[in-house]
Amino acid sequence: MRSYTRGPPSTLAIVAIIPARFASARLPGKPLSDIHGKLMVQHVYERACHARRVGRVLVATEDDRIAEAVRAFGGEAILTSPDHATGTDRLAEAAAGLDAEIVVNVQGDEPMLDPATIDAAIEPLLGDSTLPMATLSVPLTEVEEMLSPAVVKVVTNASHDALYFSRSPIPFVRGQGTGDPRSAAAAAVKRGLARKHLGLYVYRRATLLGFPTLPKAPLEEAEQLEQLRALYHGIRIHVVPWSGESGVAVDTPEDLERVRFLMAAKPAAQGGGAV
Repeated sequence: MRSYTRGPPSTLAIVAIIPARFASARLPGKPLSDIHGKLMVQHVYERACHARRVGRVLVATEDDRIAEAVRAFGGEAILTSPDHATGTDRLAEAAAGLDAEIVVNVQGDEPMLDPATIDAAIEPLLGDSTLPMATLSVPLTEVEEMLSPAVVKVVTNASHDALYFSRSPIPFVRGQGTGDPRSAAAAAVKRGLARKHLGLYVYRRATLLGFPTLPKAPLEEAEQLEQLRALYHGIRIHVVPWSGESGVAVDTPEDLERVRFLMAAKPAAQGGGAV
């Protein structure tokens, strides 16, 4: 079995799980997509293994083909139910059988993942034993991203705990030009108020296991954002401000070609940092 870099022994209670589903409407078999001689899931796995705070990395999948591919490159994989509606449900099933205090949900479609983002998201839970969840955000610099429903925005309080996540351009800055959404979005970007949520989550194990049992929230169903279920039920989510690159998610064949191009030009992850 191939050996990958792991964190120090003190982090063995921290496990990173990569939910990987074969079925995808826009890109079937996405985790097994080839990127410069390696499967997408292998790129994600190896980068997650370089997170200093993580003691164990595994892939949770419903498909034997993905599990066998992961084991073939020396990774660890477990099979989960094919009936899960979300990656969080799959994560919870996988975590239920693990001896872990902290579980990291690493998106399986980000082959350019910076391992430092995992460590940055873990740190708040190590410093605050009462904190149930953490994630990250980066500044939005383009008005089109601010206006795009595909880009999830987040606003926080003074302690960097999430107030709300939305597909809408939040916050809305009044008194800018004509007051139309584009000018308000441009003002938010210019003032540094616009922030993009990165879909990497860190959970206390108990919080994760309890999450699928919570009733869905009306706001969650309206926005199609699971994290709003946590806020609705009073679960605090700390949002780490990140200053580095946010990675590129692969959802379509066009995204895959873009990532292949970017990784050919810049194969190594560029470290950023919490601000």
